[in-house]
Amino acid sequence: MMIAFLAETAGHGGEAAAFPPFETWHMPSQLFWLAVLFTALYLALSRFILPKMSDTIEKRANRVASDLDEAARLNNQAVEAQKALELRLAQARAKARETAEKAREKTEAELASETARVDADLAKKLETADARISKLRADAMTNVEQIAVDTADAMITRLGVKASPADLKKAVSAALEQA
Repeated sequence: MMIAFLAETAGHGGEAAAFPPFETWHMPSQLFWLAVLFTALYLALSRFILPKMSDTIEKRANRVASDLDEAARLNNQAVEAQKALELRLAQARAKARETAEKAREKTEAELASETARVDADLAKKLETADARISKLRADAMTNVEQIAVDTADAMITRLGVKASPADLKKAVSAALEQA
């Protein structure tokens, strides 16, 4: 385009033509159309576009405000729910501790009663065993005395000495009492 303009101006013998919009005889019609278009654009903007835009902006602002209010309300509900949950958890923990304490006490009581029963059984068995041991010891001592009398008789007989069984029993009894 610029090349065509330069070629055209070169063909006119160096005379430069004015740029058509800047020619003064075009100015009144340009100003008229500028005023008409500006007025039409102003009316279109002020009557149709700007009211719709301001309505949209106002609706958007109202919606944002209502959404913020709703978010604040929900946040408050969430905080209250959190507090209620923490309270319930604390109550549940306290109840669990109480239940565990009762179970521990019950278990300890059962363990104590079972231990007492086992101790009583063991005491009975120990008494029975002690009585049996005492009886066996007494029987063994009786047998030891008879064995000692028989052994002493056999030893004395080998040595060629004669003694009566009553004397041997008396001597063994005396020896056992000293030991």
